[in-house]
Amino acid sequence: MSDGRLFYVMGPSGAGKDSVLAWVREHGIAHGVLCAHRYITRPAHAGGENHVALSEAEFQSRDQRGLFALTWQAHGLHYGIGNEVAHWLARGANVLVNGSRDAFHRACEKFPTLQPVLITASPECIAQRLTARGRESQADIDARVARIAAYPVPSGSMVICNDGCLADAGATLLQAIRLGH
Repeated sequence: MSDGRLFYVMGPSGAGKDSVLAWVREHGIAHGVLCAHRYITRPAHAGGENHVALSEAEFQSRDQRGLFALTWQAHGLHYGIGNEVAHWLARGANVLVNGSRDAFHRACEKFPTLQPVLITASPECIAQRLTARGRESQADIDARVARIAAYPVPSGSMVICNDGCLADAGATLLQAIRLGH
């Protein structure tokens, strides 16, 4: 059995990463695609992605025990990808993780054959989505939109524009996974 491939999905807040990943989660299982849940110190009912909610103390306890393959901090929260991802890859599954642009280089060290995937959208679309979700102030939204240009596209990235139909963006990602991009 050959190892699976890790698809490291990243992009700015409001680009629709969670929505694209949810679409692939629903449609990709028949193709052997697994979407890893992130462990986050955010309440489960806070909206956004389907994640494993942990208290700060529980996150730190798991981290100290080496239960995460990758961790990072952003926006006052702790994020982690569990070690189960390596187990799934070793069993031949293609795995999608919702990563962070700031943790990308550490992810490459841990998973050298990962495929970077950048989900993006126009600044106008991103600002509309961030406003609609109602979690950030206008100043926070402006800062997030301004940060988009600060992150170069990693070499070898598959870039998916998610300005239009969610099914189109999801199908593009799923097709790339099926072809082994």
